[in-house]
Amino acid sequence: MGPVRAQCSRTIRVPLSPTGLSVVASGGAVAGVYPDILRKVSEETHCQFEFTVVPRARLEAMFSGGSADLLLAATRSSGRDARGDFVPTMRYRPMLISLVSDRASIDSLAELSQRRELRVVLVRGYDYGEAYQALIQTLREQKRLLLEADPLAVARALERNLADVTLMVPSILTGTLLQDGRQRALMERLRYEPVAELGWGESGVYLSRHLSAQDRELLSEAIERSTRSGAFWKTVQRHYPPGSYEDGLKPLK
Repeated sequence: MGPVRAQCSRTIRVPLSPTGLSVVASGGAVAGVYPDILRKVSEETHCQFEFTVVPRARLEAMFSGGSADLLLAATRSSGRDARGDFVPTMRYRPMLISLVSDRASIDSLAELSQRRELRVVLVRGYDYGEAYQALIQTLREQKRLLLEADPLAVARALERNLADVTLMVPSILTGTLLQDGRQRALMERLRYEPVAELGWGESGVYLSRHLSAQDRELLSEAIERSTRSGAFWKTVQRHYPPGSYEDGLKPLK
């Protein structure tokens, strides 16, 4: 017996921020892994989604304030858990990313905080947990933190030697570079280093508690079905070319 068709009580507001090939925005149109999945959810449930494109930091503020019904692609954090219900879709691992050099390797965020000669650029609004947030505060106090609005700006900062390293899931940066012909060659110059405090975690969708319980249940069940069936991971593999995502993404198992 197939899933029971239902409908959300109202249009679901989904502001989006470009995130590699998981969320692609061009001229107001959105594509990528998550928009594709939500369109399939819409076909299944008859729920209507209203997409808008905003910077990541604004997306976080909208979710906190209740004007965003969904937050995606989102890593799990205690702060977000306080505001919404989390539906995992895959596993992720942030890494230290820089341009290839003879610099000594870095194994932890603690070590990065001590390497004061290294300037760090991050995307404003990203959250990889408590250790990551503590690092941001340390870097800010040390006056060697640069915050940018999106991953493309981070890539440009690295290329122009405005910063030395960044922290994010590799597929976000590679997916961003794949969309920009002028920056694509930068992919061959990237160096990836795992750090002790940022292991594999869960990424997915947060549903705001401003949504009705019935709407949250309907949407969460549809997203969970997509993940359990393998449809979500097949969508990831359809959008990301081999070699562009494996270091930082894997199926939810």
